[in-house]
Amino acid sequence: MQVNFYATFRPIVGGKTVDFDLLPGATPAQLLQAVISAYPGLQPQLLDEEGKLFNHVHIFINGRDVQYLPLALETPLGPQDKVDIFPPVGGGCR
Repeated sequence: MQVNFYATFRPIVGGKTVDFDLLPGATPAQLLQAVISAYPGLQPQLLDEEGKLFNHVHIFINGRDVQYLPLALETPLGPQDKVDIFPPVGGGCR
């Protein structure tokens, strides 16, 4: 499964897109574990001290924020799903 990383996550993973081998029906929670296993430097960026995804980190599945999906991090992923992981962002009007 291809996962797109943005902003400050890209230097940690070495690029925009990374492929992960997941079993069919894997969940975003399982994907997060695969990401952290491959890139341990992302753990403090993604997870709090209890191992939960920070509220300010957003994972999008096919353009929808996983936190708003009915099964959230337990949503089964399909092989063609588009996954994007965004760090916290700031900015805007002055």
